Amino acid sequence: MQYINDEQLIYNKYGILEPALDIRFLKPVRELDVICTPLVGFDSVGHRLGMGGGYYDRTLSRWFSTGEGAKPIGIAHDCQHVEHLPVESWDIPLPKIVTPSQIWQWEK
Repeated sequence: MQYINDEQLIYNKYGILEPALDIRFLKPVRELDVICTPLVGFDSVGHRLGMGGGYYDRTLSRWFSTGEGAKPIGIAHDCQHVEHLPVESWDIPLPKIVTPSQIWQWEK
């Protein structure tokens, strides 16, 4: 989805501010190069804790299994880092997470 810096944001069903949905600016995932992936927390090996809906894990499953498609990059604050998170079989680790002070990178 296209976002312009001064565009008004609205709250989605999870209480997260986002641009208003305008289908004229939607792009299929296969046309994206990068997916900026939000998270609640992340650990020292790239696992992320999301909001519990599984949306990003489903969206990223193709990239994780084939290495093709949009590359996920986590966007976080430093305080969201923890040493270890519990992991489920469907959780997709991120190859890179960017915080204000560091770039955490696990990709080859």
